Amino acid sequence: MQSTAFSLSPSTPLLKPRLYSNPNPNPNVRLPSAVNFSRFSASLQSRRLSAVNDNYGFNLSRRSESNFDGLISLPTLKKSPSKIDDVVVVRASVPENAGASDSDAAKPVVVNRTLELGILFGAWYLFNIYFNIYNKQVLKAFHYPMTVTMVQFAVGSVFVILMWLLNLYKKPRVSGTQLLAILPLAVVHTLGNLFTNMSLGKVAVSFTHTIKAMEPFFSVLLSVLFLGERPTPWVILALLPIVGGVSLASMTEASFNWAGFWSAMASNVTNQSRNVLSKKLMVKKEESLDNITLFSIITIMSFFLLTPAALFTEGVKFTPTYLEAAGINVKQIYVRSFLAALCFHAYQQVSYMILQRVSPITHSVGNCVKRVVVIVSSVIFFRTPVSPINALGTGIGLAGVFLYSRVKGIKAKPKEA
Repeated sequence: MQSTAFSLSPSTPLLKPRLYSNPNPNPNVRLPSAVNFSRFSASLQSRRLSAVNDNYGFNLSRRSESNFDGLISLPTLKKSPSKIDDVVVVRASVPENAGASDSDAAKPVVVNRTLELGILFGAWYLFNIYFNIYNKQVLKAFHYPMTVTMVQFAVGSVFVILMWLLNLYKKPRVSGTQLLAILPLAVVHTLGNLFTNMSLGKVAVSFTHTIKAMEPFFSVLLSVLFLGERPTPWVILALLPIVGGVSLASMTEASFNWAGFWSAMASNVTNQSRNVLSKKLMVKKEESLDNITLFSIITIMSFFLLTPAALFTEGVKFTPTYLEAAGINVKQIYVRSFLAALCFHAYQQVSYMILQRVSPITHSVGNCVKRVVVIVSSVIFFRTPVSPINALGTGIGLAGVFLYSRVKGIKAKPKEA
């Protein structure tokens, strides 16, 4: 964008200053002003005027509506209201950097958005780390994964209800048709988190998340079986290091046992079937819910789905009397369970907030990095023994996940007729 600067000066012979004398003997009749500002303003067609009074003089500047920055300077008036006779243009210049104003104005917006995303990604990773640490500590002392999962859904449900009551997020109006469509999603969501907790109670956190790196494989498999979607060659190639890396890590895992392994695999199947069901059971567009609202409703439904099954299967085992009889520190287990449940709900809530701001591919890459952060942090915190072959297998699998997140958006070229 360019701007033009005009410096206006009167003809030199016409600038002879003279003392002011009042030619009007009648003080009740006002003489016309030397410069009529109202007419001058109208002639500029609502352009911005600024007048600065300085020792009996003034200058005027204006910005045009076409983003051209212009400067009009009028002669200095010294104690004389006499009219200005002639004004001529003597100079015009075009600054080269005038267009920088638009980009400079956009910079704070970009910086603020980047800072906001950085904070959200940091919170996402931090909540994940603390959830896995507190959750593992609870499951090592309290071997009832259904009850632990039920408590996590209970805390999340309370959090959602408080969020609606305090108007922190708009309370949705959900129809019976929508609830029926959401019910299968709530079922697989419940099972996915239950199987994850079952795996965390049996094997190391790092091994559970290494197995969960197989999620892309099951996503592609279920999409082929139920949606008829054929993967591109790039996607198939990306799956090879995932399967190979996870297999290598499993064969050399010190904490390996089949219950933990198959529980993590079941978690992969149920979590990815949720994506398939979302496409198969999608409600009408005008009735669709945003991700955060959908997750909130699923959390509440999961609590009501799991509570009867947990009480029937495991009984009431989370009372102070039972915990004391089992030799468990009641205060410690309650605090850690609450913090794990809070982090569990918070990291999923933040994940959906990020998904609303970035593309699905960016979110997938962020999820891959999150898994690396969780594995490394859990190995450091719990001092999990890791062999070089195990680390290599985990690295290959995670590299495959990263590659998959980059190539899954590539569409195959249509065949020419």
